[in-house]
Amino acid sequence: MNLETVMQELEALGKERLKKMYMSNGAREPLFGVATGEMKPLARKIGINQPLAEQLYATGNYDAMYFAGIIADPKAMTEADFERWMDGAYFYMLSDYVVAVTLAETDIAQAVADKWIASGEELRMSAGWSCYCWLLGSRPDTEFAESKLAGMLETVEKTICDAPERTKASMNNFMYTVGVSYLPLHEKAVETAKAVGPIQLKRDKKKSSTLHAAESIQKAIARGQLGFKRKYVRC
Repeated sequence: MNLETVMQELEALGKERLKKMYMSNGAREPLFGVATGEMKPLARKIGINQPLAEQLYATGNYDAMYFAGIIADPKAMTEADFERWMDGAYFYMLSDYVVAVTLAETDIAQAVADKWIASGEELRMSAGWSCYCWLLGSRPDTEFAESKLAGMLETVEKTICDAPERTKASMNNFMYTVGVSYLPLHEKAVETAKAVGPIQLKRDKKKSSTLHAAESIQKAIARGQLGFKRKYVRC
């Protein structure tokens, strides 16, 4: 399938209700409003196709960019490719759920995520913290340096209150993910989350919301999810 055919297929799957919902979360035209689950049959038909993924991502169409992440070949992507994708990721559903997810399937994931966390740019920082969440939730604990993650928890405790809104949400999710999915630092993550307490998240055109990692960790424990690892990062 070529770019034109895939764009036609995606357009046919679009729904106005979803389009409005995506736009309320920060998406902008062009987009069709395709449910992610509806993309799976099309993805199965195409398989992994990096050249097509690059063409789709370059369209600037939100649905096409999301679909690009599903059919991308992360191991064929370089750090420069991920930087280029981040340059095009204009809101968090692209930075955290497309670019960070794709990056999490590579061997360079931690190195690139570290640079993004240190960048000072809201969406790059958010993608960096999110990438660690995808990594921790899918890879064995032995792949991570405990001292490094402990230091990251300390960074969260010291800086989360002054972080940009989207970065704040991803840092909160990092505390939660360490607390649930990385057993060596479960206790430290819980202590950090309690010390941080509730986080107020301001959102454009929407009511502010409250995030509380300590409560979320306890709920996950109650559901028997301590030590949870997913089989696949991408859908």
